[in-house]
Amino acid sequence: MNEPFALNDAERPVATLRETAARIASPRESAVLVDGVLDEVTDSFFGVESPLGMVYVAAGPGGVRYLAPATSDEEEFARCYRERFGRFISPARGLADLAERVAALGGERVEVALDLSRATPFQRRVLETVKGIARGEVRPYVWVASEAAFPGASRAVGNVMANNPIPLLVPCHRVVRNGSYAFGTGEKVRLLRLEGASPEEISGSPYLATPTTGVVCHATCRNARRIRPESRRLFRSVKGAADAGYRPCKVCRPVVAA
Repeated sequence: MNEPFALNDAERPVATLRETAARIASPRESAVLVDGVLDEVTDSFFGVESPLGMVYVAAGPGGVRYLAPATSDEEEFARCYRERFGRFISPARGLADLAERVAALGGERVEVALDLSRATPFQRRVLETVKGIARGEVRPYVWVASEAAFPGASRAVGNVMANNPIPLLVPCHRVVRNGSYAFGTGEKVRLLRLEGASPEEISGSPYLATPTTGVVCHATCRNARRIRPESRRLFRSVKGAADAGYRPCKVCRPVVAA
C-alpha cells in the first residue's frame, strides 16, 4: 500500500476516509478504494546530492513541484509540502531517471520536467524565463521582467524569486537586483562561482561593451567573454553604455532600468 507519512495532523483525514470506505464497501473493496484515493492526492519525493548538498525533491505526474535543502527530516519536508500544495507525499518509486537528472545539476544544463500548475500566469512566465538563463550567466530583475513580457515589474519578480518552489532547477541564484548587483547569501555566491561567474567582477561592472562592434552586453554574456581585454569598456548601467553610443546585444538583450 502506498501511504503518505503518518503525521498527526494528516492522520485524521486518512482515518476518516478509511471509516467512510468501510461503511460503503467490503473490507477488500474499501482497501482498494482508499489506496486509489490516496494515490490521486499523493506525490513522490526523493533525496539527492546537489550543488547545495543533500536536497529533497517532490514530484507529481506533471514533473517536479518542490525542491528544498534537506535541513530537516523527511516528515517536516512532507508537512511543508502538504501545507503548500495541499497534497501528501511518499517515498519515490520508479523515479531513478529523474533522480539522476537532478543529481546532474552540478554539470551542464539539465532538462527536467517541472510542474508549475500552482503558479499564477505571471509567476509561471517569470519562472520559465529564469529557467532559461544559462549556467555561468547572470541577469537582473529588470531583464527578467522584460523577457517575461511584464516590463516595470522588477519588484514583483523579486517576490517570485524569494518564493521560488524549485531552486536550482529554476536557477534564481542567477538573478540579481537591478543596478546594485548585490549578492545576498553565501550560497548564492558559491553557486555562481561554481558555475564560472565572478560575483566581484559583476558587482563592479555588470555590463561590457566594445567599440569593435558597438555593442553592450551583460558581463556574463557569451559574447562579452569573447571581447579582448584591450577592447573592453566597462559600464555600471545599460543607460550609461547607451549614452556612450553603444547598442544592446541581440543575444543577451540588456535592458535600461526604469
